[in-house]
Amino acid sequence: MIWLANAILVLHALIVLFIVGGLIAIWVGAATNCKWVRNRVFRRAHIAAIGIVATLAVVGLPCPLTVLEDQLRAGEPGAQGFVQRWVGACLYFDLPVWVFTLAYVVFFLAVAMTWRRIPPGS
Repeated sequence: MIWLANAILVLHALIVLFIVGGLIAIWVGAATNCKWVRNRVFRRAHIAAIGIVATLAVVGLPCPLTVLEDQLRAGEPGAQGFVQRWVGACLYFDLPVWVFTLAYVVFFLAVAMTWRRIPPGS
């Protein structure tokens, strides 16, 4: 099941990229008058994604993708593959939980403020 754990790790990284890169793309797109930044489906998916992350953090629940990946790796020998080593290094930091909760909430507030300042189209 290591392949599935690696697939979940990559999916996790893609979601992080969507959330972080999406906000940057919205700002850049708005600054360059790109119409796609007002796409309602994209914007709803974006705010929902960070909303779920922030809510899980505030209520103290672990990320389901992290839990599932950890369960799939249970009993795995210590050797790591390329994907696990590099993507994992970009995703997982050894910091207190409150730091992540604060970061997720602040990022959610930035996305919400962006929603108000650069609203999606109708």
